[in-house]
Amino acid sequence: MDVITQLREKAKRQSKTIVLPEGSDSRVKQAAEFIAKEKLASIILLKEDELDPKKIDEYTELFFQLRQHKGISRDDARRTVSHPVFYGALMVRQGLADGFVAGAATTTPDVAKAALYCLGIDKRIATIASCFIMVIPDCKYGENGVFIFADCGIVPDPTTRQLAQIAISSSELAKKVLGLTPRVAMLSYSTKGSASGRFVERIREATAMLREMVPELTVDGELQVDAAIVPEVARIKNPGSPIQGNANILIFPSLEAGNISYKLVERLSGGQAIGPLLMGLVKPCSDLSRGCSWEDVVDCTVVTAIRAQYESQDENI
Repeated sequence: MDVITQLREKAKRQSKTIVLPEGSDSRVKQAAEFIAKEKLASIILLKEDELDPKKIDEYTELFFQLRQHKGISRDDARRTVSHPVFYGALMVRQGLADGFVAGAATTTPDVAKAALYCLGIDKRIATIASCFIMVIPDCKYGENGVFIFADCGIVPDPTTRQLAQIAISSSELAKKVLGLTPRVAMLSYSTKGSASGRFVERIREATAMLREMVPELTVDGELQVDAAIVPEVARIKNPGSPIQGNANILIFPSLEAGNISYKLVERLSGGQAIGPLLMGLVKPCSDLSRGCSWEDVVDCTVVTAIRAQYESQDENI
């Protein structure tokens, strides 16, 4: 059974309700029909001209209370919550849905703002970031061609602590959604001192911090990508590495590097990039590329539903 099929079967085991707030987009409508037919999740499809006026009144006051410390007025709040993405995010906050997926017709900054302002940051992680599940055909690297790439969508120039927090979020997602044992590579243009500079030093410090924060996590850095994913290269460049060239989670030093890499790998390999999956929030949600296909909407919804399954388990502990 391939990875996509496995994820869909996992989503079916415990149905979750996911909001798709861009219901006027033809790709989103097609995805919603497929998800309903296959019983992958319960879908709430929103359209701007069909939002409930009573809910807009309720959400206006809620959003005003959440953001009045930033100086917004009630009129500002009403305009904001009348946008389906913010309306949908507030549905999740209020427990009317378990997660949301947007971005087919909305920019990443606006999706991220809706998630941040309406859902809030997980204080344990304290950094909102994103990752992609990369599924690469006929690939022997990673987990038989499956990787997590992060951050590829949110944090332009992550600090040492943010890099460590992104690695923690990515590792938790890999375990819960994919059932993987995380093997984390903190990427650089240097492998263990082969080059120097402040960017290299940042990765070294982030790796040390990550080991201190999560001692049981298998992690290595700073690593060039070939030393991270090719065992033969790792034996030459980095003998004795705890990941031994078998990394399945790649943490990029900057948004620029991560975004370029995921798109390059996706297009050149003919693989699938599921995401960006937003991390570090109190509820699960996912962004979409505006160039996404309807199948991409389905896959992001499936992963968001699976994450919601674990969210509900955590609440019941």
